[in-house]
Amino acid sequence: MIRLLLIGIFLVLFLLLSLPLLIYLIHKEKKESGAALKKSTAIVRWAFRVILFLAGTDIEARGEKELPTDEAVLYVGNHRSYFDIVSTYTLLRQPAGFIAKKEMERIPILSAWMYRIGCLMLDRSDAKEGLKTILTAIERIKGGTSMFIYPEGTRNENGDPLLLMDFHEGSMKIAQKAGCRIVPVAIYGTDDIFERHVPFIRKKHVIISFGKPFYSKDIPEECKKKQGAYVRGLIIDMLEEITAGDDRP
Repeated sequence: MIRLLLIGIFLVLFLLLSLPLLIYLIHKEKKESGAALKKSTAIVRWAFRVILFLAGTDIEARGEKELPTDEAVLYVGNHRSYFDIVSTYTLLRQPAGFIAKKEMERIPILSAWMYRIGCLMLDRSDAKEGLKTILTAIERIKGGTSMFIYPEGTRNENGDPLLLMDFHEGSMKIAQKAGCRIVPVAIYGTDDIFERHVPFIRKKHVIISFGKPFYSKDIPEECKKKQGAYVRGLIIDMLEEITAGDDRP
């Protein structure tokens, strides 16, 4: 409970004390959007590193050297924990926004910081609004900001890390329409931090594996109609490689 308490205290203090800086960045965004985005990204990454430190989380990154540094991409990952974003965001090499659930808008200040780093809120109950979010994500990537999406749509609570839920095919259209590369991301061990033993946060070793970036046009012809399923298969293969030497209970 001590780790959970420390993280809770840090979050409250960060959100309250960062409010003047947030207001400044909102105004700066109107005149220097690029500079404001970079500053916001740096601040949020620092906050996430503090949270990981307090949680006792050790991250092992694989394949990060292949991550593009001069182009926007679509990161596609499996989703098992609230710590997925916290863990992966500290490893990305350029500004990137996450496509998150609409309900996050209800959290004041936190949602404002999410918007500052380019996050988009997806309303899964409204197909029309969902399409608008996808179109906005396409424009963000074309404008130079990468996007990160979890096509399972929600956190996968299955005990077997290899049993991924189906990937929503619509999410792959972001890369198709934006003409950007896709980076598959296999996330392993984040649910061991909190979800597997709520309300305790425990010290854990997390592995984040980045696959080789590729374009939608490079997907085998027989898989192009089900690109979500294809990327899902790639991530499962990556997870199998990770779990081959793992002995977690």
